[in-house]
Amino acid sequence: MRITRIAAVAAVATLALGLAACGKEGDPVPETPGGATGSNAPASDSCTSSGATFTPASSVAITGSPTYDKIKAASKVVVGVKFDQPNLGYKDASGKRCGFDIEIAQYIASKLGVDPAKIEYKEIPSANRETAIKSGEIDYYVGTYSITDKRKNDVSFAGPYFIAAQDLLVRKDDTSITGSDSLKGKTVCSATGSTPIQRVRDQKLTEPGGKIVEFATYSECVSQLIDKKVDAVTTDDAILKGYAAQNPSLLKVVGKPFINPATSQPYPEKYGIGLNHDDKALRDAINAALESAFGDGTWQKVYDGTLGKSGSAAKPPTLEKY
Repeated sequence: MRITRIAAVAAVATLALGLAACGKEGDPVPETPGGATGSNAPASDSCTSSGATFTPASSVAITGSPTYDKIKAASKVVVGVKFDQPNLGYKDASGKRCGFDIEIAQYIASKLGVDPAKIEYKEIPSANRETAIKSGEIDYYVGTYSITDKRKNDVSFAGPYFIAAQDLLVRKDDTSITGSDSLKGKTVCSATGSTPIQRVRDQKLTEPGGKIVEFATYSECVSQLIDKKVDAVTTDDAILKGYAAQNPSLLKVVGKPFINPATSQPYPEKYGIGLNHDDKALRDAINAALESAFGDGTWQKVYDGTLGKSGSAAKPPTLEKY
């Protein structure tokens, strides 16, 4: 991922200024893993795998899918990913890729009959995802890609394969913050202009006596948290779990999602596999693959060995086939 830590922070800060953090259709801003140096550096910057193995399926046939026909002819699959989200879509200093999204992408490739070793990864900025899918630059996209009705006008989605929700990242030894209802008098940090911090502001969750702090990137908030300059960081729990997994001795995710008072349910961010709008045949095939992973324990093994390293439990979501 990085040539140097400083260079990466600068690059991501620039990207963050151009993208909304969970503010555009709920899409999280890519973050520099750890985003700090010295005592604030992540405990580990090396990629680790869940240990799941993905053997290419044989005799795969998907009728009526131009994308699959291209994959079969090329004997490879081109996947759009992120590279800077720890334990989601991450590329370490040695060039190895790992994380929950990466392994989901590899699993899908295997179910399409492609050896995961033959995946061609393309790092597609969030703002260019629809264009990359529509133009055929990539065959599918796996990277904290929230399913929304607006995006369905341009692309289609298999899944969801994970449902994120707004949560809080705190120091490991902090027992005073147990959820959004315990933020009174606390200092809460998030990305400038993000939906999560606006929610904290609108609901006056830090009042009385608390404070809201905003930076261009979440990595800056994480550094502030470790330095005890803020009490909590808030955004999608999937991103927060990555930071917690990189610094397990210092950080933890509270594990109590923010609740929408109108529905009495968490504010959902449904992560899907982005596909060509009209390729229903491939969408159905990938949904079938995900359903298999949900049922045979593969999804759980991948999650537990990646995002689950933060100590926050999760179960497979319900597919929304259409």
